[in-house]
Amino acid sequence: MARQRPRNAARTPDDSLEDFFARLPALLGRIASPSERAAFERYADLLLIWNRTHRLTAAKTRAAVGQGLFLDSLLFRSLLPPSPARIADVGAGAGIPGIPLRIVDPGVRLTMIDSRRKPVSFLRTLTRELSLSDVDVEHGRVEEVAEDAARMCGVFDVVLTRSVRLEDELLEASMRLLKPRGMFVASGPPPNQPAPEIGWSGVASWKTISFDSLGIERRFFIASAGA
Repeated sequence: MARQRPRNAARTPDDSLEDFFARLPALLGRIASPSERAAFERYADLLLIWNRTHRLTAAKTRAAVGQGLFLDSLLFRSLLPPSPARIADVGAGAGIPGIPLRIVDPGVRLTMIDSRRKPVSFLRTLTRELSLSDVDVEHGRVEEVAEDAARMCGVFDVVLTRSVRLEDELLEASMRLLKPRGMFVASGPPPNQPAPEIGWSGVASWKTISFDSLGIERRFFIASAGA
């Protein structure tokens, strides 16, 4: 059995979320609440435990999880409508970006969609461990979900995705999940790299957002559903 770290034992910088928590006010306009801190700490612990055998992420330390996954997820908040909002996270994987967004905003109703069994098992365990309400996990490709689950079509305000190839089939299926005037948002390559060509004929654009207080620029692909 793995040795348990004493509850009050200090963590090294690489083994800590403190840098993430220190940068959080720049995105939230406030510090993390005790319940949010506890949720992110438990999330990081579970992710690193599962990662030993299931390879859910390349991050290997809590610091890497905090900066590379949790903080990056919260950059999406700048593009979201005021809550409450119903959000679908396509290709959710380890719950990024959906779960961090839900942790800091309980008004979000979140559905996570992934076609792989191991991430789905992790997401179900995670939502149970964090006692997250209004969070659902769907096992399947978004193309299959949009085709077979009529209850999910035309009901979401926003569809998000991160680290997923923006192929025509994925975009078309995601659009079917959106309400009229809903929004599809995907993270893109760094602003200093060429934006990929997206074969989408609807209203869409690449947008670069600067988070000056964090020294970060992030590029997003944004597409709108019709009226």
